Amino acid sequence: MDDIMKQFHEKLIEIETEAENLLLARHQLVENDKMRNGNREALTALRKRARTTKTCIPSPFELVMKEIDESRPLVKEVCATCGNHDSKEKTWMMFSGTDMYARVPFHAAHTILDKDQTMLDYDVKKLQSYVKEKSFLISEQGVLADKIGPGVLRSLVTLQDTPK
Repeated sequence: MDDIMKQFHEKLIEIETEAENLLLARHQLVENDKMRNGNREALTALRKRARTTKTCIPSPFELVMKEIDESRPLVKEVCATCGNHDSKEKTWMMFSGTDMYARVPFHAAHTILDKDQTMLDYDVKKLQSYVKEKSFLISEQGVLADKIGPGVLRSLVTLQDTPK
């Protein structure tokens, strides 16, 4: 009987560990989603300020112009987000995870936010796949009621330590 109880105890520890990891991943997913939404709102505000709705994806023409190694540019490069907006104009920005504000150039601000948004999107997708994997693993291990009787499970749930 001791071997069966040890195996049962080990199985419970394994399932609880996996469930704890799943809950931590879900919590981190919610936090990352909040940061991603705030970042998206900041990018939208910067685009409205620059009076454009284009994203900061370089066009094929811009990529070709960057490959040409000249001392002076043939054509003035215009950022797709900045548009005709003065990209050197300073704007206030609060960096994520801090309570510190900094005055940075407009172009640098939206470039930083774009990179952060890309990283947050990647992290969210990675966490979503992790949550799916852990959920599947826990469901594959089966419900405890399948392994032991419902009366025993109910008694384990209501079990209380009483001081002697």
